Amino acid sequence: MANFLRLLLGVLLLPACWGMARALVDSIVAAAGAEGAFGAESVALLGGIAAFALVWAALPHPVRTYVLGHELTHAMWGLLFGAVPSSLKVGDKGGSVKLTRTNMLITLAPYFFPFYTFVVIIAALATYAFVRPLPFMPLWMFMIGFTWAFHVLFTLQSLTERQPDIALYGRVFSWTFIFMANAALVIVWLAATSTLSFAAAGGLIVRRTAGAYASVLSAVFSLVARIAGGGGS
Repeated sequence: MANFLRLLLGVLLLPACWGMARALVDSIVAAAGAEGAFGAESVALLGGIAAFALVWAALPHPVRTYVLGHELTHAMWGLLFGAVPSSLKVGDKGGSVKLTRTNMLITLAPYFFPFYTFVVIIAALATYAFVRPLPFMPLWMFMIGFTWAFHVLFTLQSLTERQPDIALYGRVFSWTFIFMANAALVIVWLAATSTLSFAAAGGLIVRRTAGAYASVLSAVFSLVARIAGGGGS
């Protein structure tokens, strides 16, 4: 019964995924348009994304590095919810970490939380605490783009394989939740680093999501009306 309810919830979240996708595009356009053109920092960010894409295509994938980040993400989110992590294991074919408790966010965190991007941001903030303005900003943005592309590409690859984390909550629900969480984090990043305000970003999410559900309901009512009309003729 629980699996069916998760499947149903995942299906019901599909319009929300479309709404989040449109809100993400709107946020990117708004953040870029507010400055009139891409500056050096934006170019560096895109350069980092492109650089890791080339690494991914041309070199062996750094699987152990991903697995380490994956398990550390479980451990970190476990700590946030009061769990005690232990027995961290990392290998070429997978890893594990023991936790005294778990929940959906802990289980799915590695698929929406870019661990190495978080490490770069923490390092930048630590540097900024002692050196202002933050030096080498384009380099920091390059590393953020590089590590975020690392997260996205490994996540996409992982979702094509059988993962116990995903199986626990069902593929449909897990995939929809992971997509929405990733999109939301990017929107939050854009709001935090550009002239796009959090209020405006939140408004985009609400409008686009509500619009997606309104379109689905309209299509359903139209279909029901056609069926009912056909049955009565």
